[in-house]
Amino acid sequence: HYGPACLSPSGKLPVLHIFGRQPLDTGRCAAAFRELYPDRRSRVVVLSDVGYAHAMGELEQQLCPEYPHVVFSRVVCGDPPGPAPPGEVRQFGRQFPVETLGGLQDCAMFYVGAEGLALTSFMLTWNCCPFSSFDPATGCGRRETLNVNRALMRRLYLVERARDARVVGILVGTLGVVGYLAVLQHLRELLHRAGQRSYTLAVGKPNPAKLANFLEVDIFVLVACAQNSLLDSSDFYRPIVSPSELELACNPAREWTGNYLTDFRDLLPGACAHIELPPAVPAAEAIPDISLITGEMRAAHLCDPPAPQLPPSTALACRDQTRALAEISPAASFLESRSWRGLEQQLGQT
Repeated sequence: HYGPACLSPSGKLPVLHIFGRQPLDTGRCAAAFRELYPDRRSRVVVLSDVGYAHAMGELEQQLCPEYPHVVFSRVVCGDPPGPAPPGEVRQFGRQFPVETLGGLQDCAMFYVGAEGLALTSFMLTWNCCPFSSFDPATGCGRRETLNVNRALMRRLYLVERARDARVVGILVGTLGVVGYLAVLQHLRELLHRAGQRSYTLAVGKPNPAKLANFLEVDIFVLVACAQNSLLDSSDFYRPIVSPSELELACNPAREWTGNYLTDFRDLLPGACAHIELPPAVPAAEAIPDISLITGEMRAAHLCDPPAPQLPPSTALACRDQTRALAEISPAASFLESRSWRGLEQQLGQT
């Protein structure tokens, strides 16, 4: 894999990452760090884009003699064996100790790299930490003034849209990240329990033109790596949420704590952030809920868990005159009747 990478572990093929060596003026970067953190007792975690990881050792040699409480993260490709020991953070392909800093909530973050998806993911996930950055292309350091609360409020608005949805499209945005099949099944069961219909769609890279073909879908959920799941859907006909946002909308046992989850593997059974669905409640006993968007009343209740067998809507039918059998469903039959089939050009025909 060449170039920028989210470092999500691959479950199908071994991956060799070639990040490249982007040029970094470590002297200028160190000077920007000193301006941003004049207190030599500052507790700071230094993160970097993967293209500048090769220069972090040199930067560490310049800063650590002056700043005893500065910790440099290491880039780790793939999942290290075993769980992370207490006092160590392993996330986004980065690994660093926090026990020497007194906990992550007391730390500041210094990011070496340009503004982009990686920095946004870091800021949303570690939103209790103040961020600063140094852009090697411009040679300037700055305190990140992106209002994370505004970004979180936008994401929480999408959660409310997901609560109002009746038909959800599950977009398969990755075929290699570990656990993507498990999270697809988890989302299907979650939506079934919440009384919402779901369709699983593999459309490659989502764009507004592709997704506008599915007018019946109220909202989409994108199963992708930690960085690409935070898709800005303002230009899309229907909003796109992440798996954690859908779980926050459909799982009554999950409450908003201020911590933002971008890695869908954290939601699976046995993971650090997994929360079991509560028992099913009859519709007559469900607590009424008011939509904050439409103002209408909605009954938020869970159905019984799906039975471990083929759904009753699945049937076998003769596909052709040779009596070959094909599995069909009402959903597939409906989508087959649509005029749009895919991306074939049909030159000279239509």
